[in-house]
Amino acid sequence: MWNYQTTASDQIYYNPCTGLFLDMGLGKTVSTLTAISDLIEMLEVVKVLVVAPKRVASSVWSAEIDKWDHLRHLSISKVIGSDLQRRAALAVKADIHIISKDNIAWLCGLFGGSMLPFDMLVIDESTAFKNPSSIRFKALKKVLPSFNRVVILTGTPAPNGLVDIWSQIFLLDMGERLGKTFGYYKAVYFRPGRRSGDVVFNYALVDGCSKLI
Repeated sequence: MWNYQTTASDQIYYNPCTGLFLDMGLGKTVSTLTAISDLIEMLEVVKVLVVAPKRVASSVWSAEIDKWDHLRHLSISKVIGSDLQRRAALAVKADIHIISKDNIAWLCGLFGGSMLPFDMLVIDESTAFKNPSSIRFKALKKVLPSFNRVVILTGTPAPNGLVDIWSQIFLLDMGERLGKTFGYYKAVYFRPGRRSGDVVFNYALVDGCSKLI
């Protein structure tokens, strides 16, 4: 591993909540898996849930484990496929269960929408949760107390501007830094831009708020 990847892994290991914002190809996955391996070895973590885009959930994480000698001891169960296949995969004893972002609401509903049987959450490509009105964000928001550790990964945390960052950071700190609600965040740091009647199409940053955020 490169030194910066080891630094990223250490950041995850020593902090219960981490946003790892590295460009594509710089090793977010191996850095995260290395931290997971160390945390499991030190009995800090028992079961990890990874939420990722479908293609990534199907192949990328397992391929990364196979690629590195120091990770090959990690076991993974892919919670993909039909309802029956996903339920069977959940029942498999593994260090890491990985599920598509499209099925996270299904998983939360399966356990009553309150607590999940995992103590660490990794969200691969956190911008999939940038919309606070989405079903997947609302479902995950309810079960956040399940996790002792949360990691979010992305190379583009604010692809359409900083208005997109609130829900991603909320998944890390449940509103400690940017406010408990999206409405509060917009009211403090932005002003309405183009609108039609009561519908606002975009928001402009208040001067100086980029640095504050």
